[in-house]
Amino acid sequence: MRTRTDRRGFTLIEVLVALAIVTVSLLAALRAAGMGANNADALRTRLLASWVAQNALEEHRARGDWLTLGAHRRSANQAGAQFSLREEVTSTPNPAFRRIDIAVYDAADESRALARSSAVLTLAPVP
Repeated sequence: MRTRTDRRGFTLIEVLVALAIVTVSLLAALRAAGMGANNADALRTRLLASWVAQNALEEHRARGDWLTLGAHRRSANQAGAQFSLREEVTSTPNPAFRRIDIAVYDAADESRALARSSAVLTLAPVP
């Protein structure tokens, strides 16, 4: 007659399955952390680009510039990042106003705008 012996511990298959589950979960966690870091960097770049657009509009307002019609390009630096600005100035039905549309691009990749801003500037009264 055979007697059943109690075995303690796990089989090799059980250990390998548990190891595979732990590996997959750790890889998923690393991927999520990497995506979070990429998203944070993209958000920072867009925030800096929006500041560049706002700064450009406020510069024109502070100077009282009467901008010439057409498209103008220039570059800007914000927090160590380089950006390219495209300012498009158009006329309005009222000759005392001009509309300015600013699009901010990454200096290295101008395929899509990171931020846009628009305003209407007035002709400063002559004292």
